[in-house]
Amino acid sequence: MIPAGPFDPEHFFKFIDTQHHGAALGIGYRAHGADWVELALPYSPDQIGDVASGVIASGPIVSLLDQATSAAVWLKRGGFLPHATLDLRIDYLRAATPGRTVIGRGECYRLTHSIAFVRGTAHDGDPAEPLAHVAGTFMVTPA
Repeated sequence: MIPAGPFDPEHFFKFIDTQHHGAALGIGYRAHGADWVELALPYSPDQIGDVASGVIASGPIVSLLDQATSAAVWLKRGGFLPHATLDLRIDYLRAATPGRTVIGRGECYRLTHSIAFVRGTAHDGDPAEPLAHVAGTFMVTPA
């Protein structure tokens, strides 16, 4: 059960481990701070988009970044509260390296009474060499 009160992403991702599409992709908790969450997407042959190159398809990376930024909003809001994605833009800088886990980090850097602003990156081992950037907004409702 997801407890009431402060949002704990580590507990949340353990609790829903078999209950969401991210679990089917293997997405799991890695780390978090006051307004950011890191999740990991382990490499899997089931996620390959281009068989010849062995590169992970974009869909699992979109899911990774959507979940990381959503969890960052829950942290910033102080609880597992409803919100809806208004805009989520992902700019791909390069392909993920075959065989490597992709790390997605989402941050909620601004929260107003109705909008949460998020940003983040995905990398496969070196945060200084991201494979994607994400920026977006979520509509939030009063707690």
